[in-house]
Amino acid sequence: MSIAPKGNEVTLQEAIALIRPVDREARARTQARLDRLTKPVGSLGRLEELAAQYVSITGKVPPEIPRAAVFTFAADHGITGEGVSAYPSSVTPQMVLNFLRGGAAVNVLARHAGAEVRVVDIGVAHDFGSVPGLIDRKIARGTKNFSVEPAMSRSEAERALLVGVELAAHAAREGLGLIGTGDMGIGNTTPSAAITALLTGSSVDVVTGRGTGIDDEGYRRKVAVIERALALHRPDPRDPLDLLAKVGGFEIAGLAGLMIGAAAHRMPVVLDGFISGAAALIAAACQPLCREYMMASHLSVERGHQMALRHLSLTPLLNLDLRLGEGTGACIGISLVQASLKILTQMATFDEAGVSERSS
Repeated sequence: MSIAPKGNEVTLQEAIALIRPVDREARARTQARLDRLTKPVGSLGRLEELAAQYVSITGKVPPEIPRAAVFTFAADHGITGEGVSAYPSSVTPQMVLNFLRGGAAVNVLARHAGAEVRVVDIGVAHDFGSVPGLIDRKIARGTKNFSVEPAMSRSEAERALLVGVELAAHAAREGLGLIGTGDMGIGNTTPSAAITALLTGSSVDVVTGRGTGIDDEGYRRKVAVIERALALHRPDPRDPLDLLAKVGGFEIAGLAGLMIGAAAHRMPVVLDGFISGAAALIAAACQPLCREYMMASHLSVERGHQMALRHLSLTPLLNLDLRLGEGTGACIGISLVQASLKILTQMATFDEAGVSERSS
């Protein structure tokens, strides 16, 4: 696996300025071919929509079947000290090593989809040393406990966003054509709920779920912790950096930057679950056009995910009751995107097959 060199080539503002609307003319041409394939018009439903969206993003007619990679960003969270997770923070580095050994669910599903898994340490509270395959972009050893102080500085939030921007740019230079998002970080549903509440205008209890499986008492504590933090810090929902700095997470920021960078390079992004949804809200708050480059792989069991997708005007492809993260849903979504492009490019039209069309 090729790992991008450290060093940002553009500022966050420059990356955002590169994002343009998708290619409507290429989409129309693609839809015209889809309508001529040997089937009733529209009979392959969402697969046809996926193919048309992919072409509108890349502008390539006809498209190639893209190389794909899932970027799994890992970080720890000081907020776990408030008892918001059923698992200890030590699980985060343990799972990072599991990813690198190829033993996690995301590895299995990525192999099934023919995609790479790229693991990014953007803020794990552990010193990995030199580990083959690990992309080291650590901003700090986890965020601070945002129930008593900001999660990170504004400068750290911007640096974390730029990590994602940089990795997307490198992926584009490598020739990748499809990116999936993934995450690992014990406690990260708590900052995701805080972000989702603010950016969708929802109450905290509506967007907060049970994460790794906390009990009723733990759930009530989690909601109270988020409400207290929002009252303490008063993050500005019109300022994504302020929101990330006060109640965010490094992996959430990195994923948001990845989405911004992908849009700047006209690469489609297949979103995973709730943490990816919170990151997508941040990316769209930075530049609303980012939404046109996103594909929602599935609807998570986490309650806030539905609110995030609704706010983003994204319809999930699947509802499999997933709540693992890692990029598992994104892998399945990547398979569907690839299938849609094979339909578009390998299926015959009525003219090509010599098949009679519908009677007038």
